[in-house]
Amino acid sequence: MVVITSHAEFESYLAKEIGVSPWHQVTQQQINNFADATLDHQWIHVDVERAKTESPFKTTIAHGYLTLSLVPFFWKQIADVRNLRMEVNYGIEQLRFGQAVLVDNEVRCRVSLKSIINLRGTTKATLYIQLEIKDQPKNAFAGDVVFLYHFI
Repeated sequence: MVVITSHAEFESYLAKEIGVSPWHQVTQQQINNFADATLDHQWIHVDVERAKTESPFKTTIAHGYLTLSLVPFFWKQIADVRNLRMEVNYGIEQLRFGQAVLVDNEVRCRVSLKSIINLRGTTKATLYIQLEIKDQPKNAFAGDVVFLYHFI
């Protein structure tokens, strides 16, 4: 795990890979919980029996936004950003979903620092994030996730 304690330390990773998270298995229970939380109960996500016969994947798939919502979880496994008053999710740019995550697939994040700016004491970090699917050539998604960090 990388430890980052200041803007200058963060900036030293510019245009470099910061790290890769461990694998995480996406279960049907996690998909169902996400469906309940977001009120998105589309059958391709939650109806196991129907998905077996009607889905081109022959199984349920994770919501795209479920996979995206895992970014903070994965990022915390890659980097420990310390000496903060606050950190804020700021935005998502140029994100494209490339391949569905099937139930029980394992996924992980690969993160590099695309850009970093000091905005009058606030660090704006743009991370290029790729969500990889174990044993698959295409990413589930890739794009830029922007965080604001207020270092002490």
